[in-house]
Amino acid sequence: MNNKKFTVLHSNDMHGDFLAEIKDGGSRLTGGLALLSGYINKVRREEENVFYLISGDMVQGSLIDSEYRGISTMEIMNYLAPDVVALGNHEFDYGLPHLLFLEKVANFPIVNANLYVSKYNKRLMRPYLIIKKAGFDILFTGIITEKVIDAINNQDDLISSFITLEEASQEIGKITNAYKNDDIDLTIILTHIGFESDIELAKMLNPEWGVDMIIGGHSHTILEKPAKVNGILIAQAGVGTDQIGRFDIVVDDDTNSIVDYEWQLISVDDRLAEPDAKLEEYINSLKGQVDRKYSTIICKFGEILTHPRREVETSLGDLIADAFAEIAESDVMLVGSGSIRSKEMGPVVTLKDLKTCFPYDDVITRYRISGAQIKRIFAHIMRPDNRNNEGECYQVNDRVKAVYNDAARELASLTINRQPVSDDHCYTIAMLGFHSKNSSAYLNITNEELLASGKSKVISTSAQEVLEEYLRNHQNISRRVEGRLIYN
Repeated sequence: MNNKKFTVLHSNDMHGDFLAEIKDGGSRLTGGLALLSGYINKVRREEENVFYLISGDMVQGSLIDSEYRGISTMEIMNYLAPDVVALGNHEFDYGLPHLLFLEKVANFPIVNANLYVSKYNKRLMRPYLIIKKAGFDILFTGIITEKVIDAINNQDDLISSFITLEEASQEIGKITNAYKNDDIDLTIILTHIGFESDIELAKMLNPEWGVDMIIGGHSHTILEKPAKVNGILIAQAGVGTDQIGRFDIVVDDDTNSIVDYEWQLISVDDRLAEPDAKLEEYINSLKGQVDRKYSTIICKFGEILTHPRREVETSLGDLIADAFAEIAESDVMLVGSGSIRSKEMGPVVTLKDLKTCFPYDDVITRYRISGAQIKRIFAHIMRPDNRNNEGECYQVNDRVKAVYNDAARELASLTINRQPVSDDHCYTIAMLGFHSKNSSAYLNITNEELLASGKSKVISTSAQEVLEEYLRNHQNISRRVEGRLIYN
């Protein structure tokens, strides 16, 4: 029997969480890439056979990232030197051509099995990677989330994908059938589809394909222990850099399987390791440039506004939705909760705070649709299975009050301007371009239905500029969660 121990470190959804912080009520520096890098370096010194893996969403979420359009993130990731990385939805935020440029900046391999250049039926990225370590061969491949495909399809019709779980599982089968021979001792899938979808995917995989582990992302799930489904270990490591996942596994060369394992979700703070001094110096140089450019104060709130969870109404979400609704002069304003990247903001708000909180610049478009269609949208976005950390949730403006009955799985009531919505009446609804383009998937209404009245209008080509000007002209404003979205 030839057994070998391996250590698998893994991160996901880092979202530009570059800097260490002292958390509320704490006294220690927590998170940040310098501390994370220090721990990875420490493990690489202490253990013989170490892999560091990232399951998507390295970019977006910080001003440093958006200022340099992800290039700074790739340079920082080069310090971490991951062994294998998979794509997440936010890797596409700056456009497909820019992603291909970022791939060239990266000194590490990015794998994906199910993203294709459709006209030529060729995979866009490297579909798999086999790493030889300690006499063992380890196969890696990656699977992408449907949200990525939504974004890509609006940028380039040449790109397509096998995006359902069934199709994704077959793509994994193609890779393993073609490249999994007797010499492959361990097979690891890097996904960005959410924890619940990882479980469903694992159920679909043929045991003969020999998949041993799924390292996932996208749903920001914090685990106490890995799931084990169909003989496959499944784990992810929350969100940001406050923690890192660690598997210590023993692999049997004869059976090509994991015969023993231990998993930990390790808190990253200044007790864990010394920070990587070179990386810290580089990040601080970027931070200094950004701070100087964006340090101007644009307004002061009456209090701190918060956005703790994207699945519920929040005070910060209320303010942003109201700001957009005012400029759009719309009955209903839908703002994707995931586009609000800060958990709190204020009372003093700098330009840096604003761009960190709302990094996505997009058009705002207003449409005219029927009350029945409005009801259909709210029944769709408020349904329970859209509030599972993987759905697309929304914040709404103060003219709206919607009540959803979870037990009955139906929209109980919907009012606009304190009047019940009438099926036959026409209303205006505004949203950002991303949600307009993906209205069928996210809102249960087609583009054709949105445009049927012939009265759509682009209100602004820059949501960021709208929000900045609104805040500059509304000092000492405040919001409290007031029951715009209610779940019973």
